[in-house]
This record gives sequence, structure tokens and C-alpha cells, in this order.
Amino acid sequence: MKKLVILGATGSIGEQALEVVSGSDQLAVVGLAAGSNWERLVEQARDHGVPTIALGDPGAAQEARRAWNGRVLDDDEGIRELVAASGADLVLNGMVGSAGLGPTIAALTEGIDLALANKESLVVGGELVTALAEATDARIIPVDSEHSALFQLVGAEPPGHVERLVLTASGGPFRGRTDLSGVTPEEALAHPTWDMGGRITIDSATLINKGFELIEAHHLFGLGYERIDVTVHPQSIVHALVHLNDGASLAHLGFPDMRVPISYALHYPERTDVDLPTLELAAVGELTFQEPDLETFPCLRLARQAGEAGGTAPCVLNAADEVAVEAFLGGRIPFTTIAEVVERTLEALPAATPGHFEDLYAADAEARDRAQALIDGAGVL
Repeated sequence: MKKLVILGATGSIGEQALEVVSGSDQLAVVGLAAGSNWERLVEQARDHGVPTIALGDPGAAQEARRAWNGRVLDDDEGIRELVAASGADLVLNGMVGSAGLGPTIAALTEGIDLALANKESLVVGGELVTALAEATDARIIPVDSEHSALFQLVGAEPPGHVERLVLTASGGPFRGRTDLSGVTPEEALAHPTWDMGGRITIDSATLINKGFELIEAHHLFGLGYERIDVTVHPQSIVHALVHLNDGASLAHLGFPDMRVPISYALHYPERTDVDLPTLELAAVGELTFQEPDLETFPCLRLARQAGEAGGTAPCVLNAADEVAVEAFLGGRIPFTTIAEVVERTLEALPAATPGHFEDLYAADAEARDRAQALIDGAGVL
């Protein structure tokens, strides 16, 4: 029986992971964590017989203690303690944003295998995270559908056979549009394919999410950015492609359902049944592909540039984006200003080489302050 901790349990990834757990006789949940949704977290803990939970919001943790007699930890430190003291075989990090970096560090420091849905852990943490995993012999198993696909494709090939990686993108709700002025949060949140949380959905609409995935792929698979491509594929059936040295290309296909990569990561190296229909290509009809529009969606270009710059640049990229997306959802800046906030923050804070995780936290804080100052001062409007 594989013992599992799920971080971000009340979010989209966490809920689907618990659905996978409910259908498996190989998994047992020993810890759950969420941000502030204590009612749902307590309900999940009761349903799955979980002895310990953690909430990032101390006030929510107090409410949970009044309603439930299990152990309740709180704040970021409590989430890290949950990971370190759980005795888990695997931690699924489904948290959103750079807040997921601390628990990733905690899991890898303990030598616990990590099912990683929190892409910011590698966007922000980069080489420090992968070096930590190597030092403690902990495995990082990607959960994002594209990286799970690449993980399966690349893992089947001997070293030296892989020439290029291709990540596919749905194109988001504004694929094909060239004028994004006046876009509302409601329009940006209406993703045509995936059911995700607010921040990730907006990041998909700007295509910066695909830029984050580009950076993540670089760290997961060790290929230079010049060997990683992004292709828009509206049907979201082909999740990734690998070009090989003999001219052949391998593709991973499947319906866009996150239970598939989640189940693969939780059961790895085994596979187990997932209740989905078989993919019938004739029924799909056609699969189309096109180049991303970097003029209309400059965030993808900015993410690649930050990845190529390396060091603290991807950390600054992510921090500025988190601040800008929050401002857009709050009605304080237009949709098109998200990219301007990100670009001007990157210009103001040149890449530096981090020697320790504390350097990344400092870069994150400085980038947030700079991005917020741009927004508050209307300097980007």
C-alpha cells in the first residue's frame, strides 16, 4: 500500500486525485493540505480516514479544530511539517503558485518521491530543486498532462535518441483573436478544454502557462530551450511529441482528462484502469496544429526569454505574473496589461545566480514589490 499526502486537496487536481484514490486498492491517504477551505478539507479527511490535515490560513485551521477531532496543522510551516512527518511514500503537490515551492523542498529533503503538479516549484526553483532531488535520490514524477506525456515518451528511449520535445497548447479561450482589449475576467476564465483554478486558467489565456511548462520541461528532461517547441493544438488530443534522432516522432494521445496523468503519477511505475472511453480517431475527425501567435500573446515569448536567461529570471517572471493576474481578476488592470507588468518587472530586475533557496525567496519578494508598484502607480496603464 502506497502512503500518500495530497497538497492542494480542495483544488481541481486534489479533488481528482482523491477520485483516483477512491477507485484504487493500492493507495492510502495519510495527510491532506489546503489553503483556506477547511470545510471541504475536513470532509475529505473524514471520507478517507486521514489523521492529519494542514491549512495555510491559520484562521481556517482554528475553525477546523472546532469541527474535527483530528490533528490540524497551520500556516506554511504546518504544511511543511505535514509533509516531513507523514511517513509518506509519495507527495502529490497540487498547490497553485510559488507557495508550492516550500512543500516541494520539504518532500525532496526527506527523500520522498514527488508527484508534481505545482509547476512553479521548477519554474522558480530550477536547478536547486533538481539538484536536491538528485542528492536525496527522490523521484520527480510530473503530473501536468504534457509533462506526463513527455515523461512516458522520453523514458522509453535510451540517452542520445531524443532530438526535440514538443509541448502542445489548446490556445486558450482567445485562440485566433488578435485584439484582446476589453477582455473581461469572465471571458478569460472560460477555458474551452480544461477545468482549472482561476490563476491557471488566466495563465492559459495569456499563454504564459505554456511558457512555464516550457521552463519546467527544460528542468525535467535536461534539454536546451532551442530543442523545446510549443505548438497550438485546439483539440487537446495530442499532449506532447518527441522527435528522435532517426527522423521518427512519437506522440502521446488521449482525451483531455487529468485523471489519466494523475493516476499514472500516483501508481507509477504501474498503470491502473481509468474509467474513460477508448480514443477513436475516426470519431475525432481531425487534429489541427498551428504556430502560437507571439505578437498577440507576448507572455509566451517573455517566458522563453526568462528561461534562457536562467538564474532568478524565471522566479521574477512567475512573481510578476501572480501579482498581475490577481490585479486583473480584481478589476484593477486590463487583460493586456498582464504582459506589460511581467515585461517591465523582468527589465527592472536582471537575472542573478541563486546560491540557495533563500535567494529565490528574496527575488520573489522583490519582484512582487516591483510589479505591485507598477500597478499601484498606474505606470503600466
